[in-house]
Amino acid sequence: MTNENAELPTKMHDAVRAHWKAFLIEGILLVIFGLAAIVVPPAASLAVTILLGWLFLISGIAGLALTFWAREMPGFWWSLISAALAVLAGIVLLAQPAQGTLTLTIVVGAYFLAEGVATIMYALEHRRELSGRWSWMLIAGLMDLLIAAIIITGLPGSALWAIGLLVGINLLFGGATLIGVALAARNA
Repeated sequence: MTNENAELPTKMHDAVRAHWKAFLIEGILLVIFGLAAIVVPPAASLAVTILLGWLFLISGIAGLALTFWAREMPGFWWSLISAALAVLAGIVLLAQPAQGTLTLTIVVGAYFLAEGVATIMYALEHRRELSGRWSWMLIAGLMDLLIAAIIITGLPGSALWAIGLLVGINLLFGGATLIGVALAARNA
């Protein structure tokens, strides 16, 4: 390890300690937004869909501009198709956000289903290797399958709450983590 790499943890610790209030404020805001998303998941689901619509639209427009700017580069047509699809996805999500939320919920349900199966298979592979952690992985995989079942069997109604609730939980835990980091840095 070089001397510069050895100093990195110290520099990070000093930076966090110097700016602990910023981490605390960000953590508190994330907890507030997370709780709001948990309390009103349909609004949060719609907001996430609209945000993704804008992200697709803007990235697609930028991709089109860059594709035409560098049209002599290999893969021009693939890049053009990719950027056009991003623009189209953005337009569809912004024009029909409720239907976009349903589609996103289906994708999230499929993701949890695939993730659950993969995690269970990974856990069983660890069991064969006599690893003591396999049971925790198995539980995580089963929880993924449970979440997938709740989302998929609840369609189309689960589209109203699933995305917003999951984003809210993520924001809540992320905010709580930042608050913990800030308070630890303040006391260090």
